[in-house]
Amino acid sequence: MIVDLLASSPLLLLFSVIGLGYLLGSIRIFGFSLGVAAVLFVGMAFGAMDTRLALPEYIYVIGLVLFVYAIGLQAGPGFFASFRSRGLRFSVIAVLLLSAGAVIAIVLWYGMGLSAPNIAGIFCGALTNTPALAATVEAIKNLSAALPKELADSSVSAPVVTYGLAYPFGVFGVILWFYVFSRIFKVDFAKEEAERLKASSAEQIASVTYRISNPAINGRSVEKVLASFGRTGFALSRIKKGEKIEIVTPETVLNVGDLLVVVGSERSQEIAGVLFGQPAEQPIAEQRDEMSYRRVFVSNKEVVGKTIAELQDERQFAGTITRLRRGDVEFVPTPDTILELGDRILVVSRRVDADEVAKFFGDSIKSISEADYLSLSLGIVLGVFVGMIPFPLPHGITFKLGFAGGPLIVGLILGRLERTGKIIWGMPFNANLVLRQIGLVFFLAGIGTRAGYGFWATFQSGGLSMIAAGAIITTCVTVATILIGYRYLKLPMSSVMGLMSGMQTQPACLAYANQQAQNELPNIWYATVYPASMIAKIILAQLIVSILLMLS
Repeated sequence: MIVDLLASSPLLLLFSVIGLGYLLGSIRIFGFSLGVAAVLFVGMAFGAMDTRLALPEYIYVIGLVLFVYAIGLQAGPGFFASFRSRGLRFSVIAVLLLSAGAVIAIVLWYGMGLSAPNIAGIFCGALTNTPALAATVEAIKNLSAALPKELADSSVSAPVVTYGLAYPFGVFGVILWFYVFSRIFKVDFAKEEAERLKASSAEQIASVTYRISNPAINGRSVEKVLASFGRTGFALSRIKKGEKIEIVTPETVLNVGDLLVVVGSERSQEIAGVLFGQPAEQPIAEQRDEMSYRRVFVSNKEVVGKTIAELQDERQFAGTITRLRRGDVEFVPTPDTILELGDRILVVSRRVDADEVAKFFGDSIKSISEADYLSLSLGIVLGVFVGMIPFPLPHGITFKLGFAGGPLIVGLILGRLERTGKIIWGMPFNANLVLRQIGLVFFLAGIGTRAGYGFWATFQSGGLSMIAAGAIITTCVTVATILIGYRYLKLPMSSVMGLMSGMQTQPACLAYANQQAQNELPNIWYATVYPASMIAKIILAQLIVSILLMLS
C-alpha cells in the first residue's frame, strides 16, 4: 500500500527520502553521525524495496547542477588564492597524495578485476567525496550513451553502490588512524595548543595611539606616506590635531606631534612604530558623542566586487573601514581588499554621517540572504554549455565535462571574478549554503533510489572485496599524509589531522580532530587544502573512469 503510494507520487517519495535521511543522519553514535550522506543510504534502501521507487532522472540532474555550481562560487576565491600564498605548497602536496590514491585505485582495478564504474565509486567512497561521485556518474552517463539502455543504467548505478560500500571506512578509517598515530607518536595536544597561542598572539587585532615623531613624514599626506610601504597590515582610524579629532582619509596630512590611531596585529604595529613613532601615553578617547563606530553589513550590489581603494578614490563614503569580518574570520582590510556580499565591516565616521554610510553599504540582513536569480540562471546556463563541449579522446571516444564539470568550472571562475560590469556573480554565504544543501539532497535522494535495487546483488557478488579495496585506498592516503606531514614537514599533529580532514573533505573527521586537539589548528589546515582537494577529487574520479573505460 505505502509502496504503491510512493511509486505513484515522485514528489512524496523525494521528500520522504530526504526527511528520513536527515532524521537518520542526525543520530550520533560515539560522537559520529552520517549527516547529509544518510540521504543517499535511505534512498538506496527505498530503491532496494521496489524497482518502481526510483526518482526521475531530472531530479538528481537538477540537484547536481545546483550543488556543484554553488560549490564553485563559494570555493572560487579560495581556490585561486591558494596559488598565491603559502597554501599553494600544501595544496600541491594534497593533490599529489590524492593522485597517489587514484593510482592505487587503478592498480586495484587491474589486480581485482573490478569494473571501471565500480572502482571509480570505491575511490569516491574511500575519500568520502559526493561531488566526485556526481562527476563520476555524469562521466559514465556520457561515455556509455551508445550502450543499450539496461547496460547503461547499470553502469550509472554501479559507482553509487560501491560508493556506499566504501564510504563508512572512509570516515571511520581516517579517525582510526588519527587515534593510532597519536598514540604511537605520543602527541601532546596541550603543548601544541600552547605553541599555537604563542604564535598566534601576534595576530590579535588591537588599536594603538601613536604620537608622530618621524620628521620624514611631516607635512605629507597619508596616501603618499603609505604608497612606498606597500602592504602594511594596518588601518588608520582617527587623528588628533590639537584638540580636534578627525577621520583619517588618504588626503589627511600628517604632522609631528599629531596623535594617530592605528588598527592592526602586533606585527603590523611594529611597522607602525617604526613609521610614526612611539605609542602615546594617553590614547585618543573614542568620543562617541562625535564619532560613530558602526558594524555594517555589505549588501549594496553597487559596492560588491570593488576594492576599498576604489570606493575611497570615488569619495563615495565619509569614513574609514578598520575591520572586516567574513564568515567566522575577522581581519584588517587593505586598500586592495575586495568587498563581498555579506561582509560585516567596522566603519569609523562622524556621527552625523553614520546613517548615510550605513545606507551606502546597504546594511540589510534580508538582502544578503537573497539570491540574484538572473546571475544564478546565467551562470548555470554558461556552465551547462561548457559541459556540453565535446573533447576528443583516443579510440574515437569523446569526453564532456557534463552537468558536474561544466557548472563547477564556470562557478569557480565566476566566483573568483565576483562581478562583471553590473552583474554580481557571487552569492551571500547563507543563500549559497541553502542552495548547495538543496541541490545535494536532491542529488543524493535521486541517485540513491535509482541505485538501490542493485545494492544487494553487488554486495553478494563481491561486496566484501570492494569494502576491502576502499579500506586500502583510505589507509594508504591517510597513513602517507600523517607520516609526511608529521615526520617530514614537521607539522603539529593538530595541523596534520586538519590537513587530512580537508583532503578527505570530511566534517566528521574534522570534528574528531577538533575534539582531540582543542585548538584552531585543524580548522585552519582544513580550510587551507579543502578547495584544491575538492576540485582534485572531482577531476581524478572522472579521469579514473574515462581511462579505465578506454582500457576495458
